[in-house]
Amino acid sequence: MSNDPLLQPYRLKHLTLRNRIIVTSHEPAYPEDGMPKERYRAYTVERAKGGVALTMTAGSAATSKDSPPIFNNLLAYKDEIVPWIRQMTDAVHEQGAAIMIQLTHLGRRTRWDKGDWLPVVAPSHHREPAHRAFPKKIEDWDIERIVKDFADAAERMKAGGMDGVEVEAYGHLIDQFISPLTNELDGPYGGSLDNRMRFCLDVFRAMRERVGDDFILGVRYTADEQLPGGTGKEEGIEISRRLKESGLIDYLNIIRGHIDTDPGLTDVIPIQGMASAPHLDFAGEIRAATDFPTFHAARIQDVATARHAISSGKVDMIGMTRAHMTDPHLVRKIIEKREDDIRPCVGANYCLDRIYQGGMAFCIHNAATGREETMPHIAAKADRRKRIVIVGAGPAGLEAARVLAERGHEVIVYEAANAPGGQIRLTARSERRREMTGIIDWRMNQCEKHGVTFHFDHWAEADTVLADEPDVVIIATGGLPHTEVMSEGNDLAVSSWDIISGDVKPGTNVLVFDDAGDHAGLQAAEFIAATGAKVEVMTPDRSFAPEVMAMNLVPYMRSLQKLDVTFTVTWRLERAQRSGNGIVAYIGSDYGGVMRERMVDQIVVNHGTIPLDDLYFELKPQSNNLGEVSYDQLIAGAPQSLTRNRHGKFQLFRIGDAVSARNTHAAIYDALRLAKDI
Repeated sequence: MSNDPLLQPYRLKHLTLRNRIIVTSHEPAYPEDGMPKERYRAYTVERAKGGVALTMTAGSAATSKDSPPIFNNLLAYKDEIVPWIRQMTDAVHEQGAAIMIQLTHLGRRTRWDKGDWLPVVAPSHHREPAHRAFPKKIEDWDIERIVKDFADAAERMKAGGMDGVEVEAYGHLIDQFISPLTNELDGPYGGSLDNRMRFCLDVFRAMRERVGDDFILGVRYTADEQLPGGTGKEEGIEISRRLKESGLIDYLNIIRGHIDTDPGLTDVIPIQGMASAPHLDFAGEIRAATDFPTFHAARIQDVATARHAISSGKVDMIGMTRAHMTDPHLVRKIIEKREDDIRPCVGANYCLDRIYQGGMAFCIHNAATGREETMPHIAAKADRRKRIVIVGAGPAGLEAARVLAERGHEVIVYEAANAPGGQIRLTARSERRREMTGIIDWRMNQCEKHGVTFHFDHWAEADTVLADEPDVVIIATGGLPHTEVMSEGNDLAVSSWDIISGDVKPGTNVLVFDDAGDHAGLQAAEFIAATGAKVEVMTPDRSFAPEVMAMNLVPYMRSLQKLDVTFTVTWRLERAQRSGNGIVAYIGSDYGGVMRERMVDQIVVNHGTIPLDDLYFELKPQSNNLGEVSYDQLIAGAPQSLTRNRHGKFQLFRIGDAVSARNTHAAIYDALRLAKDI
């Protein structure tokens, strides 16, 4: 038996959990037709294979038809879900892990124009800012119906082999009843705390009657909304005691904060640059006050923090959910004393931001997550060892090098800079985003363990590459800023990279024209504004920085709104002219018929990158595939076998921004799905 606190078993009622690490409920948005089919099952099972004690799935599986998912959630109100749940639970149990599911009614946290277009219900008419629906004030027959829906859904989950059900009671309907901010009902469900908790207890009572005592029931709930007039800490502790004393539930899963706005949600689920484990001590206070099994998760991104959470007795089970999206084999590596091999969560929150924008959850630097059916978390050994030259040591080049070396190939990497990282080196110049270097550091560590040869400060020419007599050449040289967006005056503009790198000194009255809408535009604006300059961020789009997405936007806005920064949408930078010591910027609109002038002393353009592809095109005629990629083979997971030049002695490919401007995840995915089959 290990002495590691994280590896100690824990008995929860009749259920013995093999260690103290859990994946808390979350919805990766992988369902098909509201069902957890093959992709969903493969994703869930991978974490069970990796050694986690308990995986909770389906953040917010819908119990009722008037709780339509605002992203692709499971539909627990359908009987057809049971066999799909059974396939998943059986597969997880075979790996030695327990599995639970989270059920909810969203209340006002949804939209009326989703699903069956039924009215949104809540205990008041107050709209939730994040989802904008004005709810119908809930009636007695709604309450009766929804309580039964919860019981029906719990029964389905038990029939599907789940070890238990967790009810989502923060920000959703149950919490909307409990919070005095969102409950304007008269008795018996409004007013006093007894009345505001009645709906929650009615739900648990109906579920317990339906599933019996040999089934785990838990609650993830807000014990402190941190909002004026809302549920405060003192009342939250009393709520916690009452939940325990009800005898209806088996554990508490603690949330602190509110999720009705993007800033609130980001404080509940912090991202990079924010404090680690900000609510752990509070969870410990709840456990001390109740002496009841307590779970918690909120930016527990590293093993040391998780170990402290358990060893200090603050909680009984600790959630490492985003960390498991980054490395599903995290627990196995702890058991094998290989913690330095754990792929670190860098808090980029690409996973959650994609969900809230209507996409599937993908990890910014593990392209196999959510693609377990086709992408490996551990690359298989190659049939034949090849010599492979990679040019570029950014995220794409390093991922290709890592995977190829892991497969047993000889890998040589050339990098013009004196250190690896590519664009991530620029990103990490922001103190708030310096964790992004973990994407590079981890890959360098893995490459060094597998014997990759690196040549830094080395501008690779065609002769350099050919002298290595490679079997395969991969161009991962990235791109350079594209600033030529105006009909006149492009020479008067600098790039966002120029500002972030420090190569160009910020002006004092600056126009940042950002139609790429990614981090670089806001990061440049933040650098400039921090000097005391006046900054206008302009975009021709109807919203700014759409590629940054909701939760990542929060820390930018908290910074920029305190500085002299304005945001202008639906206006386009057309041309620029020098005027004395300043620049006249001529501003038009895609909507037509207008033109305005701005007098500034600096124009910064953020318009993506142009591929740095000269070497690729120089090598292309000498390659046997002439640079061509069979997309059919790439998608099918088959080796590239195209031959277009029988005299060519090597295959040639390019990946990442050397192809076109995209993002870090796309670059890493390019590399993984090509390299895994070479």
